[in-house]
Amino acid sequence: MRRYLPFAPLTAAFALALILTAARGAQAQDAAAGAKVFNQCKSCHVVAAGAKSTLGPNLFGVVGRAAAAVDGFRYSPSMKEKAAGGLVWNDEKLRAYLINPKAVVPGGNMSFAGLKNEQQVTDLLAYIGTLK
Repeated sequence: MRRYLPFAPLTAAFALALILTAARGAQAQDAAAGAKVFNQCKSCHVVAAGAKSTLGPNLFGVVGRAAAAVDGFRYSPSMKEKAAGGLVWNDEKLRAYLINPKAVVPGGNMSFAGLKNEQQVTDLLAYIGTLK
């Protein structure tokens, strides 16, 4: 039994790596599935380069963009305040906003309550990330 003890840390590390890989696989990004999730957003948002915004701002190129930065779109005072505070739409901020828009921008105009399914959020972020 003692001769197997030197391998115990290696075995534990391997088991941990398998667990972490499986957990990451459960949250794999699927841009095609995200495009389907985006169908919920199409009534207010467009995602085409140079397209005119509708009820919501054009989301083409939103990842990495400063908040309230689409020319010609009338943002809420709350969103303008967040923009003045330096809000940039990175994956972390977009994830939080997609889950609960009012928590990220209290008083904002977004009428959508948020996505409750974590996989849908992950897939939607993958899709939005392709729009460059």
